[in-house]
Amino acid sequence: MIPIIDIAIVLPALYVLVNVGAFFCYAHDKRAAEHGAWRTKESTLLLLALLGPFGAYAAMRRLRHKTQKMKFRLVPVFVLAHAAGLAVIAVSLF
Repeated sequence: MIPIIDIAIVLPALYVLVNVGAFFCYAHDKRAAEHGAWRTKESTLLLLALLGPFGAYAAMRRLRHKTQKMKFRLVPVFVLAHAAGLAVIAVSLF
């Protein structure tokens, strides 16, 4: 059985890694679009945005990538949902 202290360290670290990974996947797709190379499926990018919305949203804004696509307007909604969930978790801890 994994002690709770390990879970308290591992889960936030994984969450940060997913967000960083989402940022880099969006950056890779932007670079591929500029060079006419193989692109990442939009469904994959949206799944990454659902799991790591802060990284995806940061990449969208910083790189100006996928900002005009209608379905990617869901990404800020994902950010708000995750922020609300994190706020609930923070309040329950204190």
